[in-house]
Amino acid sequence: MKMIGIGDNGVNGLLPQYIAWINNCDVLVGGERHLSFFPNFNKDKKIIKGGLSKLVDELQQETRNVVILVSGDPLFFGLGGVLAKKLPLEIYPHTSSVQLAFSKMQESWQDAYIVSLHGRSIKGFAQKIDGRKKVVILTDDNNTPQAIATYLKQYGMTEYESFVAENLEGENECCRFMTLDEMEQASFSPLNVVILKQCQPVKRSAIGIADEAFHQRKPEKGLITKKEIRVLCLQELQLQEDSIMWDIGTCTGSVAIEAAKIAREGAVFAIEKNEGDLENCLLNQAKHRTDLTAILGKAPERLDEFPNPNAIFIGGNGGNMENLLEICITRLLPGGRLVMNIATIENLADAMKYLKNLGCNVTVLQAQISRSKPILNLTRFEPLNPIFIVTAQKGTDK
Repeated sequence: MKMIGIGDNGVNGLLPQYIAWINNCDVLVGGERHLSFFPNFNKDKKIIKGGLSKLVDELQQETRNVVILVSGDPLFFGLGGVLAKKLPLEIYPHTSSVQLAFSKMQESWQDAYIVSLHGRSIKGFAQKIDGRKKVVILTDDNNTPQAIATYLKQYGMTEYESFVAENLEGENECCRFMTLDEMEQASFSPLNVVILKQCQPVKRSAIGIADEAFHQRKPEKGLITKKEIRVLCLQELQLQEDSIMWDIGTCTGSVAIEAAKIAREGAVFAIEKNEGDLENCLLNQAKHRTDLTAILGKAPERLDEFPNPNAIFIGGNGGNMENLLEICITRLLPGGRLVMNIATIENLADAMKYLKNLGCNVTVLQAQISRSKPILNLTRFEPLNPIFIVTAQKGTDK
């Protein structure tokens, strides 16, 4: 069983050997566009459409000579990676759309970050690409070049210029450089690849964003996990690049935003009971180039809308600690970590008791931090409120 990559130029882009295999096969499988390149093939044709399970079942029982046609390189965001695990395939790739697009752009692409939005949500795209010099985007009918331009402008990513390559190798091939404003207003063929290139350098913010850089509640400023405490909590969470994290009582979103920058290939989900604070969280996301899910509610309500996490941060429990911790630890993935900020010894004692009863390994860090402050031509220290940072690690399944 052979899988052959094909371009938008159809038969003209195939080697003679590939054409012979196609003409001599008993069953030709492909999308409608691929099969249309072979109108004279008069044996059995199967159209790839919708779910693959039925097609895979049929092909697993097939004893005839089968050729499967797919776009470009079958192992580059294609069907090859899926079907090769289920079928005895020989794979023969065509030049991928990304290779073709960069050749038209006359740029090297070994240093490009590639992301597919084809059939995927654009959620989290901002932190994925922030700071990257070259970005390749595979689009679809929802995540069009126009929609991508609008999204980038929403997060202030105007350092990029775009190169859009349409209908590569086809009769209506069109390749053009554009500003984001131009891309937002133009129209495009559905078959396109978008390349973003930095036209001015942008430095990603390091961990520990200044408190003053966040929109906060006025006139009651200060309802924010302070920078120094935030950094300690993020270290305790031990986030990986693909981690799923919850932030309960997110307020300004400072912890969630910094977590999203670390877990840029994962996802962060935040909940906040105060509508004004949630508005500030959304403003801070746009300002700091992070696109995370933040919803209005009082935990544990609505936590069932979130996927199971690797890490949970609790900045405030709203007086419902025991029930909240039970739900959080139950949902936490094996080996995951829960980190809480607690201000009073009574709540500390309760948290330790509940977490130990839930079978967690619990540690506590007491943080008493002071910041320097000028006084005339001298310097004094002004203390932050002391805080207990409680870390609970869930056991791993055997």
